[in-house]
Amino acid sequence: MRHPSRSARRARPRPSVLVLAALTALVGLPACTPSTPTPGLSIYLEQDLDWGTCDGVATNAVDEELFANPDLECTSAEVPLDYTEPEGETAQVALMRLPARGEAEGSLLVNPGGPAGSGLSFVAAQAPTLQDGRLTERLDIVGFDPRGVGASTPSVDCYSDEEYDAGEVPRFAAVWNVTSADQAEELATRCAEGSGGAENLVSVGSTNVVKDMDVLREVLGDDELTYLGYSYGSELGAMYATEYPDNIRALVLDGGVAPDLTLPDFRVSQLAVQQDRFDDLAALCAESGDCVLGDDPRTASDRLHEIVQPVVESPAATDDGRELDVWDVYAGIVGGLFSEAKWPDVISALTALEDGDPEGVLALRDASFGRTPDGVYTIDADVNIAVRCMDYPRSTPQEHAAHARELAEVAPMFDLEVLTGQNFRSECGAWPAPPTREDPWLTDVPELPETLVVSVTGDPGTTHDGGVALAEALGSSLLTVEGKQHGAYLLGGSRCVDEIVEAYLIDVRTPPDGARCSL
Repeated sequence: MRHPSRSARRARPRPSVLVLAALTALVGLPACTPSTPTPGLSIYLEQDLDWGTCDGVATNAVDEELFANPDLECTSAEVPLDYTEPEGETAQVALMRLPARGEAEGSLLVNPGGPAGSGLSFVAAQAPTLQDGRLTERLDIVGFDPRGVGASTPSVDCYSDEEYDAGEVPRFAAVWNVTSADQAEELATRCAEGSGGAENLVSVGSTNVVKDMDVLREVLGDDELTYLGYSYGSELGAMYATEYPDNIRALVLDGGVAPDLTLPDFRVSQLAVQQDRFDDLAALCAESGDCVLGDDPRTASDRLHEIVQPVVESPAATDDGRELDVWDVYAGIVGGLFSEAKWPDVISALTALEDGDPEGVLALRDASFGRTPDGVYTIDADVNIAVRCMDYPRSTPQEHAAHARELAEVAPMFDLEVLTGQNFRSECGAWPAPPTREDPWLTDVPELPETLVVSVTGDPGTTHDGGVALAEALGSSLLTVEGKQHGAYLLGGSRCVDEIVEAYLIDVRTPPDGARCSL
C-alpha cells in the first residue's frame, strides 16, 4: 500500500554506508567460530550504526505516537539488494532499539511475524512492558523492519490504501481470489512498478531477510545472535539457524511454523484448526441460549453461511461510506478467532450483521489489517504477497482450484462458492522471478545450540503440531502452552511463559522436558 512518506523515502538518493562504531559483544559468553562471510560484504559488516531519535521514522499516525517514546532509538543498516552482487544496489533495514537499563551484554533481535510485521512497531508497543522487565537488565531490545516493510527500503507497493478500502485488490479468505491469468499479470505488474522495479520486488524473499539478519548481528556488535521470532518470524529464525549455525547464542521461536509441510499441506492443517476454533466459538455462543449461530455448534457453519449470504449478494453500506463484502466479513471473523478474548466481539458482530448492522464486522476487519481511523493500513498485504511469492512454488490453476475445494472440505465455515468454489489460481503466477527457497522450507538441519520453541495448543495461526515438528527438527526444547490464541510470550499475560522465555534469553537456561504453561 502506498504511504506518502514511504514514496518520498524511495525518491531520496540512496544513503552511503554508515560510519564506524558497533555495540560491544556479549559479555561472558563463549564465542563460536563465525561462519565465513560472503565475499564483498566487508563494507556492510564494518558499518557503524548512527543511533538517534525516532522522529520522522513512523509511516502512520499510530506508530508516530508510539515512536515518540524518548527511550527509543532508531537508525538503519545498509545491506545488498542482491547478495550475489554485493557491490550493486543496496537496501536499508530500519532498526529500533530499546537500550538496556545498565551496560548491555548484547542485543535481542525481534521479528513479530507476518510476512509484513514491523519489528519497530512491535518493540515500540511492548516498550512499556519491557522497560522495567528482566530482559532490559542485560540486553538491548532491537526490532527491525524486514526489507519491504514499514520504514525499510525498498518499499513494496501494489495498491493504495484507498483501493484496499474499495476492495479493488486481490482478496484473501481461504485462498486469494485471483481467477485469471490477466489478474495475476496485473498484480505482478502493479507490484513491480509500485516498488521501483522488478529487482526491488523480488529482493524481499525470506532468503535475503535471513542474510540481512546476519549483517545486523555483526553491526550490532554481537558475536552470536540472540533472537525472538513469532509465527513467520519462527521461519526466519529456523532458516537462520540452518545457514549460520555457528553464529547462534539463543533462539526463541514462538508460534512455530511446521517445517515439514508443503504450503498446501500447511494451509490444510491451519484451516482445520481455524474450523476447530470457530466450533469452540459457536459452543461458547450456544451457552447464551440465544445464539446467532444457533444452539447446535455442529450446524454453526451452515448458520454462518445464512448470515453472510445477503452480503454475498450485495455488499453492506457502512457509516463511513465503504461497502462491506463477504471477503471483509471473513477477514474479520478469522482475525477474531486468533484470540479467545475476541470471540465475544465476533459473536456480537455477527448478531448485528444479521440485523443489518455491519459496523461490528467492519471493526474486526479493520483490526485484522491494522487499519487506522484515518484510513492507513499498518499491516501491508502487498508485502505479504511479495514475500510468499518469493518463498513458495507456484501451483498450476488446476492444482490451486483443487486445493481451494479441499480447504472447503476441512473447514466448512469457508464452504461458499464465492470463497472456495471458483477456479482460483496462484496469485504469484506472473511473478517476475522464481521462488528462492525450498518447499518444505527447512531441510538438512545441522547440530545446533540449545534453542526454544513455544507452541500454544489451540493456536489457529500456526498449529501446535507444527510447533512440535519444528522443535523436533531443530532439536529444540519445547514449551507447550495451553490456550487458544496465536503466540504466547508477552502476548498472553502468562507469568509462567514469560519467566521461562526470559530465563532462556538471559541465561540460555532451557525448561525441563515436558514443560507446560497456560494462558
